[in-house]
Amino acid sequence: MGATGDAGGGTPLPMFPLEAVLLPDAALRLRVFEPRYRAMLRDCLAADRRFGVVLVARGSEVGGGDERHPVGTLAEVGEAVVDPDGRARIVVVGIERLVVRRWLAEVPYPRALVGLWPDPPDPPAGGPTDRLDAVARRARRVRALAAELGAGVAVTGPPVGGVAAGRAAYRIAASVPLGPHDRQRCLEAPDAARRLEVLEEALTDLEAALGHRLTPG
Repeated sequence: MGATGDAGGGTPLPMFPLEAVLLPDAALRLRVFEPRYRAMLRDCLAADRRFGVVLVARGSEVGGGDERHPVGTLAEVGEAVVDPDGRARIVVVGIERLVVRRWLAEVPYPRALVGLWPDPPDPPAGGPTDRLDAVARRARRVRALAAELGAGVAVTGPPVGGVAAGRAAYRIAASVPLGPHDRQRCLEAPDAARRLEVLEEALTDLEAALGHRLTPG
């Protein structure tokens, strides 16, 4: 797929609407069983192994007829175990944020014209990096509380050093038990500064909720 799509309105890409959000740099395990997505996976594995993932805004990911958020993520298939009938278990990794410019005919599977939407460069000093450490600390507290409650969340988070603040925010968001609405808000934030603000708000609410569950009585 090209870096930003073409001048005619985007690059055509197979699409997989889900009831989950895939963030850039994050991994997601998927079961592929509908005939249309079996066909999509077959074509993707024969080509560049890439497709788009968008969150279903209303309806179900099974059967079609759903409404979808226009901002999603370019995904690349890593592990793939494909059964003889085409059903599969795959692991995909988020590559970059994308915007759906126009949905195409959904035969034999969903497709859209998309363009990539990378973050603008971080400012040379200060800016969002000043908030990143505070957000990372709050995320560690959230992971510790979730682990104490028995959630399958590692107390240590992913490495965030040496990457842009916006990518670091994606990694932090993927490492805590946020719901799809808050993950989508992070994905749609226009830049690193706003994404860290959204993430800090969501983590503050999540920390309070988890702490309340651990309080006796």
